[in-house]
Amino acid sequence: MHGEIAPGQSLTLRGIGADFGVSMTPAREAIRRLSAEGALTMSSSGRVSTPELNNERIEELAALRSLLEVELASRALPRAHIALIDRLQSINARVAEDIARQDAVAYIRRNLEFHRTLYLRAQAPAMLAMAETVWLQLGPTMRALYGRLRRKDPPHFHRLIIAALKAGDEPSLRLAVRSDVTQGLRMLVG
Repeated sequence: MHGEIAPGQSLTLRGIGADFGVSMTPAREAIRRLSAEGALTMSSSGRVSTPELNNERIEELAALRSLLEVELASRALPRAHIALIDRLQSINARVAEDIARQDAVAYIRRNLEFHRTLYLRAQAPAMLAMAETVWLQLGPTMRALYGRLRRKDPPHFHRLIIAALKAGDEPSLRLAVRSDVTQGLRMLVG
């Protein structure tokens, strides 16, 4: 989910077990579940790897993010309070630090923390679970995207999201979230 593993990278049960200090059984179960959620692919020969997404799949997942996350943000708006806005500003400040260090994994992790913190206010656990499944599938691709962006500033749309929350402006919030979750992925397509 956080782009720690590059697109197309192979994984083994032993390697997963060693990395997480677990036996083969939980490693096998994790691979089974992550494969079912589309976060890993398994070939007919049993090779397990992170997905290498084609343009059509990226467009599909970007559209899903746009639908789900705009709705989650809209549902969160009536429950947005100053403590939430302060928290989002704090997360966004740490995003800037991650960008300055050029730490792709920390950036992706913090970016998702920003979105998840907002979406938890929606009190829509089924929608949030679906969004997280999309994030799982996009993690390795997001890492590849980060390398292309060469960011120097925190995401512009995060500031617009925060401003819309402060103003209680639902149309601006919806537009800022839609733009934030799709603009980067567009760079990978084409």
